[in-house]
Amino acid sequence: MPELVSVTLRRLALPLVRPYRLSYRVFEVCEPFLVEVRDDQGRTGLADAHISPGSSAETRDGGWAFLDRHIRAALGQDPPAVKDAVLAEFAASKVAATALVTAIEDMERDPLLDLPQAVRLPLLTPVNQTEEAAIRAEIEDWLAQGFRTFKVKVGKDVQADLRRVGWIQSAVAGRATLRLDANRAFDRDQGVRFAAGLDPAGIELLEQPCDADDRDANAAVAAACPVPLMLDEPICTLDDIARAATIPNVGYCKLKLKRFGGLSRLAQGLQAVQDAGMQAVLGDGLGSELHNWMEACLASRFIRNAGEFNGFLKTRDRLFANPMTFADGAIHLPAGYRPQPDPQRIDRATAERQDYAL
Repeated sequence: MPELVSVTLRRLALPLVRPYRLSYRVFEVCEPFLVEVRDDQGRTGLADAHISPGSSAETRDGGWAFLDRHIRAALGQDPPAVKDAVLAEFAASKVAATALVTAIEDMERDPLLDLPQAVRLPLLTPVNQTEEAAIRAEIEDWLAQGFRTFKVKVGKDVQADLRRVGWIQSAVAGRATLRLDANRAFDRDQGVRFAAGLDPAGIELLEQPCDADDRDANAAVAAACPVPLMLDEPICTLDDIARAATIPNVGYCKLKLKRFGGLSRLAQGLQAVQDAGMQAVLGDGLGSELHNWMEACLASRFIRNAGEFNGFLKTRDRLFANPMTFADGAIHLPAGYRPQPDPQRIDRATAERQDYAL
């Protein structure tokens, strides 16, 4: 059996083109953990995942410690056993666990990363402006670039949010679809008032209005909402998907590779969403080009709506010598595409590094 003989762990610092504003934090840098593994047969694999402080209880210090402990234990072990050991503690640090497991899956040349045919994968883009005139100009710019799905962040103030959504609907005028995302910022009463005040015209869904653990609050908002709800942060396992399917008017589940424990588990999750009669939305809006490429490969098999694996468009620097092509609002990948990570670009982006070897 092959054995892992070396691992390199990095924390990257990828400055963003513009600040990425969420209800709980403003990000100016994407800082994923990058894991590179090598076995005694000379095979290598590379994967990364970004821990977003405030999104869950997982912390960057905790994620680094989790990886350090499991990498030390992995040296000299066969890759399937390493994956099993890491996933046995998945709940302790989901993003960190995913980075290591996915690096091994890449080393093993998981067929989920193969593209037998050329693909075109539409992406969404966020609406950043807050004033009516600026919103109209921004919408026209995005439409000219080919985008047909827009993400609108809400959750600050019910009336102000409803007014801004109305401005955006007017500016779009039926030419694109809107996804509203509260990032867990509403309490039950606020969420219900916001949902009840929505004009559903052109709105695809309302994402995660209330705290991830407050099932009753999210269910109340779903009952009051004229568009389907999408759950995001609570969706990390097949059991989470099954629970989501029991809530009336939850029509979507948001899945992210970094929260699902690897390519194989993500594929199972995407299939489970479909089997439960819901639709899956896929992607990390704060992921690197490497992470988004992996999500794009899964999207080519399971997803028929706009992808949210658009983090690579937000960073100033790319990691591949042959970057993913983006044009007309979509990722375009030729048949057989496989990225060529650029060592010099990765080195320039490295803020912290630890090498492990037998």
